[in-house]
Amino acid sequence: MSSSVIEHADGLPKPQRNWAILTIALGLILAVVDGAIANVALPTIATDLDASPAFSIWIVNGYQLAITISLLPLASLGEIIGYRRVYLAGLVLFTLASLFCALSHTLLLLTVARIVQGFGAAGIMSVNAALVRFTYPRALLGRGIGINALVVAISAAVGPTVAAAILAVGTWPWLFAINIPIGIAAFTLGWRCLPHTTRGSHAFDWQSAALSAIAFGVGIAAIDSVGHGEVPFVWLSEFSVAAVAGVLLARRQTHMTSPLLPVDLLRIPIFALSIGTSIASFCGQMLAFVALPFYLEHRFGYSAVEMGLLITPWPIAVAFAAPLAGRLMERYPAGLLGGIGLLLFAIGLATLALLPADPPLVDVIWRMALSGFGFGLFQTPNNRTMIAAAPRERSGGASGMLGTARLLGQTTGAALVALFLARYPSDGTRISLWAGAFFALIGAVLSLLRLSPAGTRGAERVRVHADQRLKGE
Repeated sequence: MSSSVIEHADGLPKPQRNWAILTIALGLILAVVDGAIANVALPTIATDLDASPAFSIWIVNGYQLAITISLLPLASLGEIIGYRRVYLAGLVLFTLASLFCALSHTLLLLTVARIVQGFGAAGIMSVNAALVRFTYPRALLGRGIGINALVVAISAAVGPTVAAAILAVGTWPWLFAINIPIGIAAFTLGWRCLPHTTRGSHAFDWQSAALSAIAFGVGIAAIDSVGHGEVPFVWLSEFSVAAVAGVLLARRQTHMTSPLLPVDLLRIPIFALSIGTSIASFCGQMLAFVALPFYLEHRFGYSAVEMGLLITPWPIAVAFAAPLAGRLMERYPAGLLGGIGLLLFAIGLATLALLPADPPLVDVIWRMALSGFGFGLFQTPNNRTMIAAAPRERSGGASGMLGTARLLGQTTGAALVALFLARYPSDGTRISLWAGAFFALIGAVLSLLRLSPAGTRGAERVRVHADQRLKGE
C-alpha cells in the first residue's frame, strides 16, 4: 500500500486504488455526517450547557460558515502544494477539533472548536473529487465519482439517524468523540495510499482568498437572513457586500491562468451547465430533507422512529442508483442520465406532496425510493462531467466548485424551508416539497441542455486551449 512520489498518468494500481478510495470515503463520511448530527443534538447541547437557543445555533452555523469561506481557497491551495497534503491536513485538523468539541464544557469553547472543525472539513471536501480523478483510470472515473456521490448522499441522509442512535445510548460529547478513531484510521491509510500529484508553479492568491471568503460567506449569510425573516435592511446590506466582493473577485480572476474562482472553467459550457444543475438539484434535495420530518410528523402523526424508517428507502435507493449511474455513463451521455434522474426526483417529490390524508406505509415508501433513485441517478454523471471537463491541472478548481455548488444549493434550500414555514405555518412543509420538485425540474432542463453538440464542442475547444496554455508555462 505504499504510495509513490510521482503522479500516476492514469490512476493508481490495485490494491492501492482501493485503499485510497476508502480513505477518501472515510473523510467524506466524517465531514458530511458531522454537518448533520449537530442539528439533531442542538436542543440537548443547549440545555446541557445552559445556553440560549439564539446563541447555540452557532454550533451549526459556525461549522457551515467555516466550510463556506475556505472551500475555494483550499481547493486552489491543493493545486499548488498537492491535493494529498490539503486532504491529510484537513483530516488532522478535523480530528483534533473533534477532540476539543468532545471536551468543551462551555458553549463558547464548543463553538470555537466547531469553527476549527469546519475548516478541517473544508480541507477534506475541497479536494476529494480531484483526488478521485487521480486515483481512478480515466475509463473508470465514472465509477469512482459514483462511489464518491454515494458516500455524500447516504452520509447526508443518515446523519440524523446516526445522531439519534448515539444520543440514545450516550451523551452529546460522544457525537464528536466517535470521529477520533475514524479520523486516525483515515489519516494512516491516506499517508500511505493517496496519490501524489504535480504541484502548480503559481503562488497562492491571498487577496482573492479574502474576497472569496467575503463573497460566499456574506452571501450565504444573506440567504439565511431572508429565510429566517430578518428585516430587509439586514439582508439587503449583506447581499450588497457579497455582490461587491464577488464583482471584485471576478475582475481579479479574469486574466489569471489558474484563478481561485475558476472563471476559466465556467467558460466551458458543459461545466457551467453542470454547476447550475448541481445548485438546483441540491436546493431541491435540502428542501425535501428539512421539510420531510415536519411533514411526516405534523401532517400524518408519525413518531420519530417511524419517520426514520419511512425515510430509510431514500438512502437505500441512492445506494443502488449511484454506482449504477457510474456504469451507465460508460454507454450513455451524462446530460441524458442527469435529466432522467432529476425528472424522476421531481416526480418523487411531487407525489410526496400529494400524499392522501391517511396513506398506507407502502405509499410513503415507494415515493421515498423514487426520489432517492432519481437523485442518485443524476448525481454521479453530473459530478463526473464537472471533474472530467476541466484540465487535469485544474482539478482542484473543479473539485472546489463542486463542493461550493452543493453548499449553495443546500443553504438556499434550507433557507427557503424556513421562509415557507414562517409564512405558511399550516402548509409550509408541503409547499417546500412542491418547491423542491420545481428546482429538480430546473435541474433536469439544465442537464438536458448539455446534450447540445455545440456546447460539447465548445467545451472541448476551451479544455484543449487551457491544457496548451498551462503546459506552455
